[in-house]
Amino acid sequence: MSSCADPRHTPRRSASRRAAAAVATGAAIAALVSAAPATSAAAAAPPAAGSSRAALAVPDVSLTNVKAHLTTFQSIATANGGNRAHGRPGYKASLDYIKGALDAAGFTTTVQQFTSSGSTGYNLIADWPGGDTNKVVFSGAHLDSVTAGPGINDNGSGSAGVLETALTVARSGLKPTKHLRFAWWGAEELGLVGSRNYVNGLSSANRAKIDSYLNFDMIGSPNPGYFVYDDDARLEGVFKDFFAAKGVPTEIETEGDGRSDHAPFKSAGVPVGGLFSGADYIKTAAQAQKWGGTSGQAFDRCYHRSCDTTSNTNDTALDRNTDAIAYAVWTLSS
Repeated sequence: MSSCADPRHTPRRSASRRAAAAVATGAAIAALVSAAPATSAAAAAPPAAGSSRAALAVPDVSLTNVKAHLTTFQSIATANGGNRAHGRPGYKASLDYIKGALDAAGFTTTVQQFTSSGSTGYNLIADWPGGDTNKVVFSGAHLDSVTAGPGINDNGSGSAGVLETALTVARSGLKPTKHLRFAWWGAEELGLVGSRNYVNGLSSANRAKIDSYLNFDMIGSPNPGYFVYDDDARLEGVFKDFFAAKGVPTEIETEGDGRSDHAPFKSAGVPVGGLFSGADYIKTAAQAQKWGGTSGQAFDRCYHRSCDTTSNTNDTALDRNTDAIAYAVWTLSS
């Protein structure tokens, strides 16, 4: 999630370290594209009669695979100066990893270039073949980190959740009524640059074709809350229904208002929704009572810091929120 923090320079690692990471990344793509979604014990149990998830046959998205994506992002950052920031090699390596997985899964991918702060930036757009292209269900997450660290919760978590949802669409052979599009945005941390560039480049006719834009920025915070965007009642209701069925209370998202990639879409008149698990706001005693965790501490004490590594996520939050992404994609596109 974007803030006003000043970026800090981090020296690049050696070319040999980057080459080794590239080999590992290629192997990870091959393994994850073919991997069947893991099924949790809860998912294996027969759904309750009449449940909307059962009616839609929404797959359980593999937490194991989501965490494998995060491990790859961490390896990429480690091999490229400790971060995946705009204009740094770790960002482009992260984008190439995602693009490779999506291409292998049958998506049509497009890399959009832009310039910010004197460096070339990149958005990745992925379309799933089929569905009514006049009614687009669009899910996105920013891929860049700050320069201070690898950005595993902010926003490797959202990027990995959207990626694994897209790969689950492919593995399940989903044939949606509406068209599915996914995106990974560049330079969000510099002020929503990539997503704004994309929206500004759309004609009014193409903007009108977007049925909904769903944004996922920080969905695995280590001391998590469960926050739902309230910008659009229809989209808010989809997510609230999902969490209500799991017995998980939610709150309206306020910490990230206007600070993530849904903002340019909303300004253009597109209905927006999304999820958030908290950044540097402090968890209250009431929130800890209903969600667990530690009151008096930030939802993410490593927000925009070097300690935002693979040890800085909560598995339960990551699993629930990724399953919520899939639920929304299946529900809204049917």
